[in-house]
Amino acid sequence: MPKSMRCFLVTKRENGVVERRLATVPLDDLPAGEVLVRVQYSSLNYKDALAATGHAGVVSRFPHVPGIDGAGTVVESNSPKFRAGDEVIVTSFELGAARWGAYAEFIRVPAEWVVPLPAGLTLRESMVLGTAGFTAALCVEAIQRQGIGPERGDVVVTGASGGVGSLAVAMLAQAGFRVSAVSGKPAAADLLRRLGAKEILLRETVTDTSGKPLLRAQWAAAIDTVGGTVLSTLLRSMKEQGCVTACGLVGGTELPITVYPFILRGVVLAGIDSAWYPADKRTALWAKLAGLWKPAQLDELSTEVALADLEPKIEDILAGRSVGRTVVKI
Repeated sequence: MPKSMRCFLVTKRENGVVERRLATVPLDDLPAGEVLVRVQYSSLNYKDALAATGHAGVVSRFPHVPGIDGAGTVVESNSPKFRAGDEVIVTSFELGAARWGAYAEFIRVPAEWVVPLPAGLTLRESMVLGTAGFTAALCVEAIQRQGIGPERGDVVVTGASGGVGSLAVAMLAQAGFRVSAVSGKPAAADLLRRLGAKEILLRETVTDTSGKPLLRAQWAAAIDTVGGTVLSTLLRSMKEQGCVTACGLVGGTELPITVYPFILRGVVLAGIDSAWYPADKRTALWAKLAGLWKPAQLDELSTEVALADLEPKIEDILAGRSVGRTVVKI
């Protein structure tokens, strides 16, 4: 067992300047936990990019290692659930936020955070999915929980060129839904069509500021990664007994809306929280992601970078230039 590890370290000077670099640190610096995992792959999420900037809403103390997703092999375990050599996935909870994350050769975490790699997924594929795929799956599950199937009408996905959005488009299309993809990136249109989107819409299509309490009923369901006015527009545009899943806030945290969509059309607003989704339910959802819900285009959806080449990708996702998923090879 090595005594040190390489990692992507975020530090903060006394003058408040945040720096990030590759560093080698003692393995003993890892936080306490029952399971030690040698990380083979991670992924890049918007939350990771924020952590890399030292964002106070993500990072509580320094030095810090980002990486909210990790996949690798168990090295040591004090839990009867896992043993050395097991291939596992670790996502969400406090990984990469309140405690050091997976942009490192090793992570040490509580056993309840660890999920066995399901048959049907490689470690790399699990990180193409990562938190983004897990969130998209929670959205699809919430829609199906309302009894909404393809026969009920179209489903719209906002932020469709991003990680959650692109994976949601693929999952919905594979489930037989007719999907309308909303994206502000014209260059992503061909990819979204290959993922199964039947039409590509501009953001203006789902941005109504008229103040009308209800709009023309268009959608059976929606997966919204934006929030704000876009979320308000979708709720007012649902068909009767429609469902909108909300999992993002880049468009704002305010929700300008009346109760009319809820009491006149029976619309359901389902909030999606992947970070603290119950540990005892995670294995079943990952099994779905490895089976019927596994997008056929995972390789096409992803680009791979080494830990040393992560910096430009961080800048891209912060600037809104990122499309699909970035896998980080540790």
